[in-house]
Amino acid sequence: MASAWQRLGFYASLLKRQLNGGTDVINWGRRAILGCTRGIYSATGKWTKEYTLQTRKDVEKWWHQRIKEQASKISEADTSKPKFYMLSMFPYPSGKLHMGHMRVYTISDTIAHFQRMRGMQVINPMGWDAFGLPAENAAIERNLHPESWTQSNIKCMRKQLDRLGLCFSWDREITTCLPDYYKWTQYLFIKLYEAGLAYQKEALVNWDPVDQTVLANEQVDEHGCSWRSGAKVEQKYLRQWFIKTTAYAKAMRDALADLPEWYGIKGMQAHWIGDCVGCHLDFTLKVDGQVTGEKLTGYTATPEAIYGTSHVAITPSHRLLRGHSALKEAFEKALVPGRDCLTPVRAVNMLTQQEVPVIILAKADFEGSLDSKIGIPCTSAEDTLVAQTLGLSYSEVIETSPDGTERLSGSAEFTGLSRQDAFLAVTEKARRNRVGGHVTSDKLKDWLISRQRYWGTPIPMVHCPACGPVPVPLDDLPVTLPSITSFTGKGGSPLASALEWVNCSCPRCKGAARRETDTMDTFVDSAWYYFRYTDPQNTHSPFHPALADYWMPVDLYVGGKEHAVMHLFYARFLSHFCHEQKMVKHREPFHKLLAQGLIKGQTFRLPSGQYLQREEVDLTGSVPVHAKTREKVEVTWEKMSKSKHNGVEPEAAVELYGIDTVRLYLLFAAPPEKDILWDTKTDALPGVLRWQQRLWALATRFIEARTSGTVPRPLLLSDKEKAEARKLWEFKNSVVSQVTAHFTEDFSLNSAISHLMGLSSALSQASQRVVLHSPEFEDALCALVVMAAPMAPHVTSELWAGLALVPKKLCTHYAWDTGVLLQPWPAVDPQFLQQPDVVQMAVLINNKACGEILVPQHVARDQDKVHELVLQSELGVRLLQGRSIKKAFLSPRTALINFLVQD
Repeated sequence: MASAWQRLGFYASLLKRQLNGGTDVINWGRRAILGCTRGIYSATGKWTKEYTLQTRKDVEKWWHQRIKEQASKISEADTSKPKFYMLSMFPYPSGKLHMGHMRVYTISDTIAHFQRMRGMQVINPMGWDAFGLPAENAAIERNLHPESWTQSNIKCMRKQLDRLGLCFSWDREITTCLPDYYKWTQYLFIKLYEAGLAYQKEALVNWDPVDQTVLANEQVDEHGCSWRSGAKVEQKYLRQWFIKTTAYAKAMRDALADLPEWYGIKGMQAHWIGDCVGCHLDFTLKVDGQVTGEKLTGYTATPEAIYGTSHVAITPSHRLLRGHSALKEAFEKALVPGRDCLTPVRAVNMLTQQEVPVIILAKADFEGSLDSKIGIPCTSAEDTLVAQTLGLSYSEVIETSPDGTERLSGSAEFTGLSRQDAFLAVTEKARRNRVGGHVTSDKLKDWLISRQRYWGTPIPMVHCPACGPVPVPLDDLPVTLPSITSFTGKGGSPLASALEWVNCSCPRCKGAARRETDTMDTFVDSAWYYFRYTDPQNTHSPFHPALADYWMPVDLYVGGKEHAVMHLFYARFLSHFCHEQKMVKHREPFHKLLAQGLIKGQTFRLPSGQYLQREEVDLTGSVPVHAKTREKVEVTWEKMSKSKHNGVEPEAAVELYGIDTVRLYLLFAAPPEKDILWDTKTDALPGVLRWQQRLWALATRFIEARTSGTVPRPLLLSDKEKAEARKLWEFKNSVVSQVTAHFTEDFSLNSAISHLMGLSSALSQASQRVVLHSPEFEDALCALVVMAAPMAPHVTSELWAGLALVPKKLCTHYAWDTGVLLQPWPAVDPQFLQQPDVVQMAVLINNKACGEILVPQHVARDQDKVHELVLQSELGVRLLQGRSIKKAFLSPRTALINFLVQD
């Protein structure tokens, strides 16, 4: 027995430090060794006063499957009911969840529970962004097939999500590497091609020498390195597939104004797109009067003056000088470095049929990301100078009428139009003739989607010597990946080695042809997955328009800010395209976006850059040093990573603290959009542990009072007790109002928890007779448990089961025969709304919720007046009198004031 007690003492002392108060654990441990542990009420029918680590585990074990079953009972879409589409960014199946995943999915799970309790029909789907280079690289390293690697990881991560108690709509699960999904990615590509929005051209591309594939501009960081492998990116000329994202640039930029604030991401999207003031127009190229077959696209900010064109200018780094163009020699002969050069190449405008020379400018780059521009001297002093220097002819096509309006002259059918009307008419005609005309900026480039890798969606095109590129017939989709064993492309796609798959017949002329061997960028798969969730089993189309129209747009999208430009831009583009194709009613896919912050762990790094484990660092001195070498160690907070030895496994944290405690910690430690510094010694973890214990104690006190044999009689309350009960009623209504606002408006779930903690404190201070006889106390306690349920579903499910056993309820509006997550969300009592305008102001001292006071609505935003009212209140006198207040912060978003005091 002594050795057992010694072992117990060791683990108890360890847990005591971790839990900031481990006497409950010690008591439980002693009972466990003596064989007299007591189970929870749901299992034994007897309520236990003690809320220990083992109680939490027993509660979670009992309720885990039951909560999942409750959440999964969602009927097929009934369009007569209000809906809520809760979406979290789906993960890449790497095989292991990290704490960042758990934070995202805890937020989405919490909001989904809340919306169900509000009576909404909710989907909270989950799937797998399953194609991509990491799986292919892992296959090469481990001599495995990417498919088997990916599927085993999905199986592992699905189990992890289940163990973490997350309630997803698993009947809607999708996996992007399965043919029943990528068939429809290919379908959408063909629709883009038919609309003139997917095309192939030779381009100077970003080549990743490690991953042996092309990268989009967005996938190269500011240091010129690959976002995935970290390798220095090389420049290379290859024939590539592009999607014309510039076609919707202006529509996408303009649509941002109609969206709610996206925590700064709308600004990032607008900056990425740029100012949409001009367009690209297409030209055919000729030499010595002969059409070459080459095309050139030039940009102009003044397309209305296109009949005044003098030239088309390209940079010395343009693909026509550097790639495999038939015109390369003609351009090279004309090039004189450092000078503007006239070339023998002529450009024929495909809209106006005007023929002008192509020139090579001396400067290496244009503004923005352009490599070719249309020269129109009458709207550009710079173009005038170039034309005069090279002796180029041009027309003045803009005249000022007597009323001061600028109008077009010498411009065919556009003559006489105002510049504004001509801009619209010229660009519309160009779009109609498919020779450009999409209003865009001079910085946005089209989306390069070709990847020279195996593990991706095959591009459904066939190259025929006679017909050129031909799309695979829709009835022949999907074009499935062939089974191969070698995944090294050596500069080309590994698919090129699968000759039986590559060699095929042309769908048009039936002659010998070859399949496209590039695969699509995985961002194409994730650009439309939110649509597939609305109708995931559809075998006839990507989704049914009626179902997409019912569920879309996504009401709340939760994910990492690192996707602010790429994924969100591509997803918005595909949604705009589907809207134009009459596939969906809504143009924008996401209504509200919540970009959650990172979870950072503490790191210890030597001057050499080597990261150390915490155990290797001596923290006892004035500065941290390496325990062995005594070198100084830099201590900082960084994104969790195995290589930095600062990661925390979600399952390990849950094993130590319990699911609900970890959920509450993630929600309470910081507002969702802010980073969390993972440190269980801070106030956040002990705070949520104490709160759970307080909830348990409140339920225990109520159960004992109501099962003591005394019949509750509200009429027995004195006037003073009725006034006390009235205050609880007011407090409850105020908290219901504010917590509901946090769940629906700003998603500051940390503030919601603070309000609930304040209500818990108020209930804890209630007199015994109010607990026994007051319907207000009963109602406030029930509302408290119901409002805490989305965030801590297991413990509140057990608390509700305990409250349900109490006889002679005074509140009859709760459904006592169903679980807490099936209760309707509390509503503010109508009588409360009729009171004079007051605000319930939450008071925090050193970031700890201490209670609330009522302040008049008209002074709720005046920090000085709120400060004074708090100091004059009973709460302020009790908690702040005689203490040195360093500073007070009044929240600009919520009714909350935080006092920083020096004890």
